[in-house]
Amino acid sequence: MAAYARHDTSFFSQRAVFLVAIVIIHIGIIYLFVSGLATRIIHAVEPPLETTIAQDIKQRDAPPPPPPPKMERPPVEIPPPDVTINIPVESTSTAITNVTTQHVQAPPPPAPRAVVRTAASPIVKLDPANFYPPTSIRMNETGSTLIKYCWGTDGKLTGTPTVEKSSGSSRLDEAAIRLGSQERMKPGTVDGQPVAACASLSVKFQLN
Repeated sequence: MAAYARHDTSFFSQRAVFLVAIVIIHIGIIYLFVSGLATRIIHAVEPPLETTIAQDIKQRDAPPPPPPPKMERPPVEIPPPDVTINIPVESTSTAITNVTTQHVQAPPPPAPRAVVRTAASPIVKLDPANFYPPTSIRMNETGSTLIKYCWGTDGKLTGTPTVEKSSGSSRLDEAAIRLGSQERMKPGTVDGQPVAACASLSVKFQLN
């Protein structure tokens, strides 16, 4: 049993030495690669490379055969045709030629077209008696007021009538303006189109 133990111990010691040697060898190889010494040893040991440049010899192609000769046809000459040009000869005459220059009158301009006009007229005739001031009736005031009023194309007044000539009574003048403000006109036309206009109206106030 003791001999077997000694033999086993020696076997393990030899194996451990062998493993340690292998580890040391690997460490040395790794160190050589890291330090670059192994690369220099490889370059020193390997033989020089010889390169041989091979030149490709190109075979020259045989030249193509010459093209066949072109057969040129000789030009055919066509004689020019005979052209005869007859030039008229002016005959001289001793006769006297009478040339009469007459003034051509331009046609008269067309007559202007007649413009068709229609006059304006009131739609409803207003009675001044309906606008007579009661105070003027009691005071027997009479008179005539001339007013002016204007209307548009629709016949409606464009503003308040104005007094052109007074009757002498402010009450009668105001009554005439009220009458003129009620006017509604049928506008006159020019070629069928209604036109705006103005007119004067004499409003007469009298007692029966």
